[in-house]
Amino acid sequence: MSFTDKIRNKVDELKGETKEKAGDATDNPRLQAEGSAEATAARGRQAGEHVKDAARDVSDAIRGHR
Repeated sequence: MSFTDKIRNKVDELKGETKEKAGDATDNPRLQAEGSAEATAARGRQAGEHVKDAARDVSDAIRGHR
């Protein structure tokens, strides 16, 4: 995962969490749900990128031992 992708995912996660908290503060369930969904999606993208990074590391390690 590139550094730019990591930053973008973290920003999206924080924006979602902020929306969720704003929804809590204003008692707006739609805003809460939207923020929660955005934060969860960003975390999912981060997790997927971590899996790809780990797979790349394993592949590099295997190639290095040949």
